[in-house]
Amino acid sequence: MGGGIAQVTAASGRSVLLHDAVPGAAERALDSMRTSLRKLAEKGGADPDEVLSRVEVVDGLVAADRLIEAVVEEASVKEDVFREADATLPEEAILASNTSSIPITSLGAVTDRADRVIGMDFFNPVPLMGLVEVVRGLETSDETAAAIVEFAGELGKTAAEARDFPGFVSNRILMPFVNEAAYALMEGVAEAEAIDEIARLGFNHPMGPLALADLLGLDKCGASMEVLHTGLGDPKYAPCPLLRQYVQAGRLGRKSGRGFYEYEMT
Repeated sequence: MGGGIAQVTAASGRSVLLHDAVPGAAERALDSMRTSLRKLAEKGGADPDEVLSRVEVVDGLVAADRLIEAVVEEASVKEDVFREADATLPEEAILASNTSSIPITSLGAVTDRADRVIGMDFFNPVPLMGLVEVVRGLETSDETAAAIVEFAGELGKTAAEARDFPGFVSNRILMPFVNEAAYALMEGVAEAEAIDEIARLGFNHPMGPLALADLLGLDKCGASMEVLHTGLGDPKYAPCPLLRQYVQAGRLGRKSGRGFYEYEMT
């Protein structure tokens, strides 16, 4: 998703510094961006070379006006990024997290600028999805929220504001839906294809919940359910045992080649 965020930001005319701690990941993101931009260009989108000319791969965090973090959905990893960003970026810079479940308040607490820490929960695939869930932590200032809502609009996104509760709005609604679909599969109510077909045709969803879970990553879905379960203390949010088992087996969805469905790895 970091590549997708970089793409829409560069397409808005801004210069982007792209960093990933995993060797080669930023370069692979550039390749994905190039493919995406070419497809969009065929439909009248911006020139891919022009957009990519505004993206520079860097070796680490460097001074910038704004940070949008999109690392793995683990609180300790994100907190480390925010500590480093707080020490590196200018005092007035806004630090945003593309998290779907980690509390924004806790990320702000590891910095000396909690008023300028905010959530920007993009939706996948970023270049095609029109929503950004803007999440205010306890200390997030009105000025920061207003700046990020305006920024989201400049990226061509609609900003919907939410408060810092477990799962925010999107995951509090979506993840139990995915989890219940996993329960239906585990209990033999229907096969995966039928569950997804019922959701697509019966609810007019573009994608069934199990296929969506594979796209998002079963590990991410399981982690989000754990956040809801722990944060809200209600047993109805407990991750489905089948979902946990698939994650334990390394069946993480599209990124591993197998989740609820099987995929060819490219």
